[in-house]
Amino acid sequence: EGTPPAVCPILTLKKRADYLALTRASRQAMPSLLVQARDRQDGFDTVRVGFTCSKKVGNAVARNRAKRRLREAARHVLPHHARPGWDYALIGRTGATGSQPFAELIHHLERALTKLHRAP
Repeated sequence: EGTPPAVCPILTLKKRADYLALTRASRQAMPSLLVQARDRQDGFDTVRVGFTCSKKVGNAVARNRAKRRLREAARHVLPHHARPGWDYALIGRTGATGSQPFAELIHHLERALTKLHRAP
């Protein structure tokens, strides 16, 4: 299939303050995940993304599996649909993120990003 276009660098969110800023941002719920997004407006064109799953998703094995699937979906989708200078948090959902077909997870992420970027 080839490598996706490198629009801008994609980094991982590390600090709690970044996640807290995303809790006050726009959000889009989908059947297999929740996406929070915000424009940082800091002048940098990097895309930052974070992944999280609460204990409601399951035990450590289930949470780690869900996060691995979210990371892989982000690797496929973000180079094409993310906007430079934005932060995203992908949040796993109970009983869905780890068990949905992967193609459906990717489709839900694409739809969520399209809806978030369309909103004023």
